[in-house]
Amino acid sequence: MPVTDEAIEKIKAMIVQGELAPGSRLPREADLAERLGLSRNSLREAVKALSLIRVLDVRQGDGTYVTSLEPDLLLDAIGFVVDFHQDDTVLQFLEVRRVLEPAATELAATRMTDEEIAGLRAILAELGDSPSVEALVANDLRFHNHIAAGSGNKVLCSLIDGLSGPTTRARVWRGLTQEGAVRRTREQHEAICEAIEARQPGVARAWATVHIAGVEQWLRNALGEAGSELPSA
Repeated sequence: MPVTDEAIEKIKAMIVQGELAPGSRLPREADLAERLGLSRNSLREAVKALSLIRVLDVRQGDGTYVTSLEPDLLLDAIGFVVDFHQDDTVLQFLEVRRVLEPAATELAATRMTDEEIAGLRAILAELGDSPSVEALVANDLRFHNHIAAGSGNKVLCSLIDGLSGPTTRARVWRGLTQEGAVRRTREQHEAICEAIEARQPGVARAWATVHIAGVEQWLRNALGEAGSELPSA
């Protein structure tokens, strides 16, 4: 095992075993290196790597701390990784969204507070009678993120948020090229919101599935016609 990987594993073990709790400060570099049987250089590299994935927080002049280790913080790296997707993987991202978002919507129908549901209504109300495709897609992102947050599951919310980016361009192109896409999107958003308001988790899940599946099916057809390449923006 490379020495840096070994250092990472040893620090990870200290955190997992509870020796270093969220928010706690790591021992001085020299002391920690000696304790773990590591060189100070490999320890520095390990700390640098763990700070990049938000496990550690290096504070200049103050020391190195374990972060809160909250899911939204740790899963933030997903958004960075998925930005490197290729066009032929967009369908795979949509397939994952089709699994996760209906589940989040079902949970939201039972867990969202009245105030959160009012906030969802407010998001829908922000759109005028004839929104641009770009405005609709931006509103769509906020709508689904609000529902994901309302599911009460931080891990699920973070995953959905991180996976939304790669499908944005596909949704814009659908709005530009598929007749009636804007109208259907608004109708489906309204149906999802109504099901959540009525506390009907099964209905909410079904509408969310229809909503995501519609974009997925359009993209399958579009990529087939374009030779598996998403048109550039």
